[in-house]
Amino acid sequence: MPEKWDNPKTEALLKAVLALRNTSEAKRFFRDLLTEAELIEFGNRWQTAKMLDRNIPYSTITAKTGLSSTTIARVSQWLNNGMGGYKLILNKLAHHHGSSSFEKGLG
Repeated sequence: MPEKWDNPKTEALLKAVLALRNTSEAKRFFRDLLTEAELIEFGNRWQTAKMLDRNIPYSTITAKTGLSSTTIARVSQWLNNGMGGYKLILNKLAHHHGSSSFEKGLG
């Protein structure tokens, strides 16, 4: 049976992420943790979530991110029916930065 994602190892990883104080520390930690390809993929998925939240069409998202429609659909599924993580952070960023600077990051 495959190991469940919610376990003591991932709990320790999440606590390590919470210990990061700024973008510089996050860049250093995630670059050591992940490959460049994984970082790019996660960045594209996050950009996709932001674009989907603004009702941007799949075709535009594919053109900007290079992600397949299958991956975009998966992000959409988690955005709309997941644990609420995407929406939580989208709302936090929108309130923290204001919509104008938030939207600049949607590229």
